[in-house]
Amino acid sequence: MAIRNAQAVWQGNLKDGRGTMKFGSGAFEGAYSFASRFEEGIGTNPEELIGAAHAGCFSMALNAGLGKAGYNPKKIFTKAQVFLGQVEGKSRITRIELYCEAEVPDVSQELFAEIANATKSDCPVSAALTGVDIFLSAHLVG
Repeated sequence: MAIRNAQAVWQGNLKDGRGTMKFGSGAFEGAYSFASRFEEGIGTNPEELIGAAHAGCFSMALNAGLGKAGYNPKKIFTKAQVFLGQVEGKSRITRIELYCEAEVPDVSQELFAEIANATKSDCPVSAALTGVDIFLSAHLVG
């Protein structure tokens, strides 16, 4: 079983404080703040990192699904939009929209859509986010 680590430090009050988030691997360290999370300030935020994780997981899982079906994708691009809103007065991730473009020689649009839709619920990050509505728009290109 793989175990991955990350950490965050927050200093100060909610509105004026600031923090940093860091991956255990050292591949990323970034600042975050109230403004970068709830407004349009500079820095990262937890939702952006969830989006990156979801996009990466979906791309790899789609590649695996296509490979099992006998297709070798040349490229899979996935963008995730994570929506942060209010539910009963509390901040919540309300939905995630995945937009995927894949270059996959010789696969039909129908089979590609079938595999992509199965991947939407089967990738590990999607499975971890079962309380969130996840929408997928997947297209073949090239």
